[in-house]
Amino acid sequence: MNKILDNDYYDFIISNSLIPSNDFSENVTKLNSDYSLLHLTKKNMQACDLGLHPYENFPSIFTLTSTISTDPPNSAALADQLLSNYMGLGIVIGIIDTGIDYSHPAFQNHDGTTRILSIWDQTDQTGKPPSGFDFGSEYTKNHINTALKSPLPLNIVPEVDTVGHGTAISSIISGSHNEENSFMGIVPQSKLAVVKLKEAKDNLKQIYFIPEYALCYQESDIMLGIRYLLGVAEQLNRPLILCICMGSSQGGHDGRGPLGSYLDQLTRQPRIGTVIAAGNEAALKRHYYCYSHTPPFYSSFDLKVGTEDRMFSMEIWPFPAGRITLELYSPDCEIVSSHYTSINTCQTFSLLQGQSSVLINNIILEGSTGDQMILVRFNNPLPGIWHCRVKSEGNEPFSFHCWLPSGNLITADTCFYQSDPNTTITAPGDARVPLTVAAYNQLDNCFLEESGRGFSRFGEIVPDVSAPGFKIPCALPENRYGTLTGTGAAAAHAAGAAAMIMEWGFVRGNHTPITGVKANRMIIRCAKRDNAYFYPNNIWGYGRIDMHHFFEQISTFT
Repeated sequence: MNKILDNDYYDFIISNSLIPSNDFSENVTKLNSDYSLLHLTKKNMQACDLGLHPYENFPSIFTLTSTISTDPPNSAALADQLLSNYMGLGIVIGIIDTGIDYSHPAFQNHDGTTRILSIWDQTDQTGKPPSGFDFGSEYTKNHINTALKSPLPLNIVPEVDTVGHGTAISSIISGSHNEENSFMGIVPQSKLAVVKLKEAKDNLKQIYFIPEYALCYQESDIMLGIRYLLGVAEQLNRPLILCICMGSSQGGHDGRGPLGSYLDQLTRQPRIGTVIAAGNEAALKRHYYCYSHTPPFYSSFDLKVGTEDRMFSMEIWPFPAGRITLELYSPDCEIVSSHYTSINTCQTFSLLQGQSSVLINNIILEGSTGDQMILVRFNNPLPGIWHCRVKSEGNEPFSFHCWLPSGNLITADTCFYQSDPNTTITAPGDARVPLTVAAYNQLDNCFLEESGRGFSRFGEIVPDVSAPGFKIPCALPENRYGTLTGTGAAAAHAAGAAAMIMEWGFVRGNHTPITGVKANRMIIRCAKRDNAYFYPNNIWGYGRIDMHHFFEQISTFT
């Protein structure tokens, strides 16, 4: 079995500087110019392998950022979205998600041929992998067109989207007009290149204490998907808009992880735009923040553990000037105390009552940031209130953030009592130069309560803008239509706007050196801003996307 698929191998993200020149052996998979995957086998894998190996080497876990509804689309949902002069002609839309229902009419031309350039299905090992990759199956436009003419299309292209999220996102950006279902994508003349992600490895789920049944994806596979999409666009010499509608609450919320750094790099390049969902964590009570500025310099907060959450993790990130210790008090008053800090340490505490255990990695120098980070992993915890006490080791003022996992990795019953809805934008939405998009209800112009809020941990301005994200009409698998709600839907809307600007700039020759950064700034400058708010702010960013205003002001950019 290929090592990238084999659960007997960990996938470690490492710097290419640690690999001897040109020594990309069968144990190494290149991600980009900065990072590669090292495939390392280990017998008797255990949770404290995170400790034996650094935290930053393990890929982060990502979850979806929108909710599907099969309710019929509302014709008023996006009544003023269409700008018929710019339809995405000559633009490649790159989707990295749960796949696509290629047989849906939303992705076909008037003559029944496909508008999908290619699909890389990482889950399908029956076909030929793309050039430069050694797993998954690639299906080109010719394969798809042949399948569409066949009475048994899945025998030719066995690509299905069992979740529906990728199909919905793709259609919001690029779907063909369907008057009967009140549906049309933002840029229906654009072309699609799609990556269907494989699910995260079981060994990575076990490391992070994620239930086996949880639907989630790993950072390294997303990075490989980006590399594939870059190759598709480069071969065609066309602009590429990447749309990433997944997020993670792991890491320092500062955009410094491998994926965030990669997207920062790409967005500065000509003809590449990146649009990212801000996540839907603001209303779930999964973030806690405290600034302790008076003696005795400690902070106490309460974590409620739901009855269904039998395993999960929690991350505590103090600001660089602080150095902290942690004590936990279980619902039956047992104490877990971690005062020992190290670069790589894993402490296991077995509680007397029940079968509960707590693992703590008190990492003094987390690799991607150089900051202290405390990772707490709960196995079969007692339901109820866990009291947490954080204290300054140097008896001085300190502050810290604490995050629980994103999306479906835990239930809504596990949360902080004294939660803070701010600083809840998921990675890679905290990266510096991609367009990070929050969501609002376009029917009443109210912000979606669940939409992730900024700023980043160090105060960088995110989100950049807000876009419609409430019951957005979309295509669903099996020739159905429905709606999508959340920041993923908003990011899809914004990706369509970015495609319009790329068409205006490169395809129509108005500004051929256009970069993703420039496109993002054009969107930001022309955003709609209400007099009731100061901008930028941590909820709306620089305002609501307004492409009508952009095309009214287009002369200022030429």
